[in-house]
Amino acid sequence: MTTILAFLFVLGVLIFVHELGHFLAARRLGIRVLTFSLGFGPKILKFQRGDTEYCVSIVPLGGYVKMAGENPDDPRSGNPDEFLSRTKWERFQVLIMGPVMNLALAVVVMAFVLAQGAEIPVFQDQPPVVGMVQAGSPAEKVGMMRGDRILAVDNDEVDTWDDLYLQIGTRPNRDVPVRLSRGGQTMSVTVQTGARGKYEVGSIGVLPDVNPLIKAVNPGEAADKAGVKPGDVIVSLNGERMVFKESLGDAIAKNAEKEIDLLVRRGGEERHIRVVPAKVGAKGMIGVTLGDETKVFKPGPMEAVKLSVEQNWKSSGLIFRTLGGLFTGETSVRQLQGPVGIAQLSGEAARTDLLSVLSLMAVLSLNLGLINLMPVPVLDGGHITIMALEGIARRDFSMQVKEKMLLAGFVVLMMLMVTVIYNDLTRISWLERLMPWRN
Repeated sequence: MTTILAFLFVLGVLIFVHELGHFLAARRLGIRVLTFSLGFGPKILKFQRGDTEYCVSIVPLGGYVKMAGENPDDPRSGNPDEFLSRTKWERFQVLIMGPVMNLALAVVVMAFVLAQGAEIPVFQDQPPVVGMVQAGSPAEKVGMMRGDRILAVDNDEVDTWDDLYLQIGTRPNRDVPVRLSRGGQTMSVTVQTGARGKYEVGSIGVLPDVNPLIKAVNPGEAADKAGVKPGDVIVSLNGERMVFKESLGDAIAKNAEKEIDLLVRRGGEERHIRVVPAKVGAKGMIGVTLGDETKVFKPGPMEAVKLSVEQNWKSSGLIFRTLGGLFTGETSVRQLQGPVGIAQLSGEAARTDLLSVLSLMAVLSLNLGLINLMPVPVLDGGHITIMALEGIARRDFSMQVKEKMLLAGFVVLMMLMVTVIYNDLTRISWLERLMPWRN
């Protein structure tokens, strides 16, 4: 139920804001709006105010604003309150305002989220200097080493670990040129990226130069008896370097009732501490609360807006590159999500906190705004493109030509919808088991 409610809330806000853009632009220009609908299909709630019927329809995957004289086959009187009676410039303003409102919502919501502050990993905005190369990883196979500073991925410069994760993550199962600096010299290697997780996120197996830490120690338990203290940084376990708390927790869990050697950094000094994890169920535990090294991030209101604009601008470039990669083969279709995937993400965010829901809403609003600007007939960008071509040709296209263009756009969207829904279903384990070709 939480997933469904979160999904309807997020999608409802995005659709409402988008259609509100079209509605306000039309009303400002004096175009008569007949219907403002959230959803498609049979209407389950409606009321009339002036010339406009406001309604909620049964299928929540979209919405529409119906304007007087919007289509050539609509009854038309030629009055200026009809959409097709207005100039191309005025119609452009109505069409563009839906995507613009979504882009504005993305900036505003993300600025609000950033202004609340957060505890972020210390490495996130630091230069990507390799702290560990995972055994058997693509990075190890091409000779990447601890201390290498990664400079660029496929000619895209990377200044932070965030940049690196984005550039690699969107290139799964590809031969990717990587430029790095080692000992003052610049060198290039070509890494064949892997793909991890149900979304096939690209990975090369390099980790930052950080270590997990002990946030709390339970009195009287194994770690306390061995001398582990809160604030200790765990460098390695049995000689294996530890980077994140998850890897440390897994390593401890595998060594129930077996002595382990922890290399601990305390006050700038390193020491070895031997601990025997107690067996709790099937897992080993030493009685500590683990954490990663973090720092508090709390921008002021204006800085939050500036950071939101920068983040959305960077994300926009990534979205366009991902969409372009669908045609060049660089982007895996497995990275695309549909309504089921969005619903799952909404539910996960709702079970975390409101800020997680708002962060997801900002990301989806940016995607919705940009995708609607694509020059695909049926979308706002497609209608704008048709008008632009008519302006260049200095004549309106015939209904037959427009219908063929709209049909082509509809076919493209349906193919994309089938693909993303298939992706969503294969990520549900019990459904995937029913697909013999996936096993």
